[in-house]
Amino acid sequence: MIEMLQSGFMQRAFLGGIMVAYLAGFFGVFVVQRGLSFLGNGLAHAAFGGVALGILLQREPLWIAVPFTVVVALGIVWLTEKTRLGADTSIGIFFSVSMALGIIFLSQTERFTTDAFAYLFGSILAVRWSDIYVTAVLVALSVGAWRWWGSWAYATFDRELAQSDRVACLRGDYVLAVAIAVTIVVSMKLVGITLIAAFLVIPAATARLLSATFRAMTLISVGIGVGSVLIGLVFSWQYDLPSGPCVILTQAAAFALAFAARTLRAG
Repeated sequence: MIEMLQSGFMQRAFLGGIMVAYLAGFFGVFVVQRGLSFLGNGLAHAAFGGVALGILLQREPLWIAVPFTVVVALGIVWLTEKTRLGADTSIGIFFSVSMALGIIFLSQTERFTTDAFAYLFGSILAVRWSDIYVTAVLVALSVGAWRWWGSWAYATFDRELAQSDRVACLRGDYVLAVAIAVTIVVSMKLVGITLIAAFLVIPAATARLLSATFRAMTLISVGIGVGSVLIGLVFSWQYDLPSGPCVILTQAAAFALAFAARTLRAG
């Protein structure tokens, strides 16, 4: 354990993982409660398009993926609001277009195996101090997002009543979509594009089984996210396994235990 903590890349992995877990746990409760689990998957694949564009342009993929994914997130909210299409349909459209663009971008470069692989599947070795600094800034900004928590929660449970009380629901939707998009992008290096949707959904779903109020659900979701990162990374180090899948499987184990406990109480 001491040897693990003395390793520079593991220190970065722990710091980055804890901050990402906080972000995913905080915003994931809205994804789960609003039935937008597909949104995480759609934006993760949109981020793939941004990463591929960054690789093609020979720029830092993270800096290209952030605005690319934010634009997609805003487009999903706008299309859902302006048409009769459901959110899942809008997500599916942008999901497909972003993936197609990503494949085209990667077909024009020879750097796929060295750069895109880390983003697709996640790697603690790929986490750098610059990624930690960016994530820390986003965590600081998300602390300010607590002022939106009440209006987001209100709109989540009764949108029509919230609108009658002059809550800016649509503006809140745009802000929340941007926050989720940025969370997904900064999570890619640790968890990977293929698993980030689970990182948003599983801790929040577990918290929903264990909590009686939405505030408690938010706090428990963050706690489960952070705890699963710590346990998953230790397990990954001990058995020389990929970090992202170990974290996700730890979250899945927590969900299974919560489900079993709830079932026993109900019985």
